[in-house]
Amino acid sequence: MDDDLWRRPGYNAALDETDRRIINALQDGLPLYERPYAAAAAPLGLDEDELLARLQALLARKALTRFGPMFQAERLGGAFTLAAMQVPEADWARTVEAVNALPEVAHNYRRDHALNMWFVLAAATPASIGRAIARIEAETGLPVLSFPKEKEYFVEMKLRAREPA
Repeated sequence: MDDDLWRRPGYNAALDETDRRIINALQDGLPLYERPYAAAAAPLGLDEDELLARLQALLARKALTRFGPMFQAERLGGAFTLAAMQVPEADWARTVEAVNALPEVAHNYRRDHALNMWFVLAAATPASIGRAIARIEAETGLPVLSFPKEKEYFVEMKLRAREPA
């Protein structure tokens, strides 16, 4: 399996012990306080400014691809779809650039399969999903297969940040 996430420019996942503690602690969310970062920083032995600076650094070097709340977009009038494309190797770089340029693209992965590009589209409205797909098809000249969610499953996947082996 080939995953282009790790080839993104600027990617650096090197974590020190404090970074690992932050990632492990914040996967359960932020406390609901007036200053949630201050409340989350205290048990980690940090102050609010240091926690915020470390989160920004993790995002900047792409050790984290995002940090923020998870919403059920459909309940807010939005939409998600899993999409796939069959991209010829000669067109790969151009297609990745075109797909990733859309703000609706949440993440994009390369797979060892006939459908070798998989990505998630997230939009403010269901109609916006169709417009994003049409734009990708127009810009790449390739068809996009859309697999909208039929049922919601709560998995609560957490990945522990640990020292390298």
